[in-house]
Amino acid sequence: MMKYINLALRWLFFALIIKPIVKIVIGLRYQNQPILPQDGPALLIANHNSHLDTMVLISLLPLKILHKVQPVAAADYFLKNKFMAWFTLNIIGILPIERQGKDKTVNPIEQCAKALDSGKILIFFPEGSRGEPEKMTDLKYGVVKLAERCPKVPLYPIYMHGLGKTLPKGDALFVPFFCDVVFSEPMTYENSQESFYGEVKKRFANMQDSVKLPKWD
Repeated sequence: MMKYINLALRWLFFALIIKPIVKIVIGLRYQNQPILPQDGPALLIANHNSHLDTMVLISLLPLKILHKVQPVAAADYFLKNKFMAWFTLNIIGILPIERQGKDKTVNPIEQCAKALDSGKILIFFPEGSRGEPEKMTDLKYGVVKLAERCPKVPLYPIYMHGLGKTLPKGDALFVPFFCDVVFSEPMTYENSQESFYGEVKKRFANMQDSVKLPKWD
């Protein structure tokens, strides 16, 4: 029974709070036609500048598949107290993983692969942690290893611009700014780790270049 209550609370949270905030307060602007999964398994990969990134990405997806969506998140940060653990696990729906190999008995890639094998839609930030506002850092190899482990699962690259100024790392003050979103065609693992890594970096570079920057930038 509790499982269904939590699912209902999650649906209400995103339907009545997050989606209206993203649409009205932030002002989401698509730079091209949205390219998003309609079912799982799938892997959404995006740049990471703000805690709002996850909320925006989830809001892009249809509510009917919300129960399948799991953002990959650091267990040590999001499970550090009881309330945050309950909220992030049940309302945000995170897949908690251990960062920097703190638990040697758990393989984060296998955790993610298991979720994908069960039909989940994972949200994954290839940079690892949040960077400086509107600046991408080098992508880590985790996304390549996961793609190699699940070669038939489509990856949907997404680039977001603006959220790093709306709620940057280390700030608690919400400042409304437009968020520009660019979508890329889905891709699957091919050839080798090195070539796939290069293709992922190329996709993000092309999406960055395609953003029509607003006057405030």
